[in-house]
Amino acid sequence: MFEGKLLIGIAILIVAAVLAAGLYSLFRGGDFARSYSNKLMRYRIVAQFVAIILVMAVLYFSGRGPQ
Repeated sequence: MFEGKLLIGIAILIVAAVLAAGLYSLFRGGDFARSYSNKLMRYRIVAQFVAIILVMAVLYFSGRGPQ
């Protein structure tokens, strides 16, 4: 069970880091924003999808999923 919580925590930190980097690129502006802001926000969506799947898998295999 601890391993699942650790994986979920890591996934959430990755989502937060990608979000922060994307917001930084938007606020910085210029060529940097044109190059990276859309890419980072796409990576954030993928990271969120992986995090949600991971949460659902941990809940399912820990016995809290559908009975």
